[in-house]
Order: sequence, then structure tokens, then C-alpha cells
Amino acid sequence: MSDVAVLPRGNAVPQMADEMVRSDGRNRRAAETRRKIIEAAKMMISETSEAPTVVGVARRADVSVRSVFQHFRDVQSLFVTVMDAIRADLVIPEVGPSSRPLETRIEVVVRELAAIYDKVVPLKVASGQFATHPALIERSQESSRQLRQATFEAFAPEFAALGEAARDELADAIGGALSLDAWIVLRRRDGLTLDRAVAVWRLTLRALLAQTLTVAKG
Repeated sequence: MSDVAVLPRGNAVPQMADEMVRSDGRNRRAAETRRKIIEAAKMMISETSEAPTVVGVARRADVSVRSVFQHFRDVQSLFVTVMDAIRADLVIPEVGPSSRPLETRIEVVVRELAAIYDKVVPLKVASGQFATHPALIERSQESSRQLRQATFEAFAPEFAALGEAARDELADAIGGALSLDAWIVLRRRDGLTLDRAVAVWRLTLRALLAQTLTVAKG
């Protein structure tokens, strides 16, 4: 077969290159628009603790309402994407070795959880109207599983001294006492300062561990 048979005719090669450039440009613009929409929604949630409207997000991102719907089919899908973006921004710190003194581990766990929760309180409050959304339920359950696992790791020596039923009960108690909902009660409903709320949690966690271990030894 000759070269003539396999090469495009006329200016086909330049046309293909132009199409690729245009396509790449459209993709970059689309990605930038999507980023602006997500960032606008994140800022609005952080400022108001309310789920933003599509119109409000479009205005804040300086894009059209149509552009928002081109990237997200509805406000629920936008909210889920924003939640994932906020979760991705969070740095989950290492609690450290469980060989450290118990009081040190209690302090680290409480402080680190408080720092994370304070960042996501507006998101949690804003998610109220989407409470039954399957994606949000799934993410909430995953967060609970992560907290439970972190609890077992941080207090491994204490859990090792308990039977299976007692371990589960203690993990459930810590999960409920140190949940995001509990933090919202302290910070939003009761209006406690960060340090005051941390002190409440420190006492709560210390009491739960002490009570459970006392019963186990008895």
C-alpha cells in the first residue's frame, strides 16, 4: 500500500490538530467552571451553615445557572460533591502509639476530633434538609466506622482488658458521646467555647474509660 493511501488528504491533519486543541480547551474550561462552582458552594456553606441554592452558587461562582446544571443534575448532587470535597480537605491526624500514658491519649483524641468537627459543623448543619439522601447516609456511616476504628486503636490497651460485649458497649458509648452531633450540641446549642467544649469531652471520655475498666476489674 502506498503512502498516499494511508495519509489523510488535503488539510485533514491540521484540522484534526485544531479539533484536539479546541477539545482540550473546552475540557479545561469545563474543569475550571466545575471547580469554581464547588468552591463557591463550600464558601457559602462555611459562611451560612445552610445548603446553598443553585441560583446563589451560580451568582457566587460568576457562572450561569445553566452551567451549574451542566455539571450537577440537581442541588442534592452538588451538595454531595461539596461534602466529598470538604472531607478530602481534612487531614486525619495520627493519634500516636497506644503505649503512651492514657491521659495523653485522651487529650490527643479529644483535641484532634474537636479540630476536625469544628471545620465540618457548618456542613453538617446545612445537610439537614438532605438527611435521608442515600449518599449522605453512606458517608455518615463511614465516618462513624472510622471513629470507631480510631477509638479501638487509640485505647487498645484498655479495650484489651475487656470482654467482647464490654468492648462493644464502650466503643458505642464513646462513639455517641464524641459524635459530630454531640459536638454541635456543645458548640451551637449550648454556645460553649472551643476550650470549654474540649474540657467537657475530656471529662466524658475519661469517665467512660474509668467506669468501664473499674467494672471489668470488679
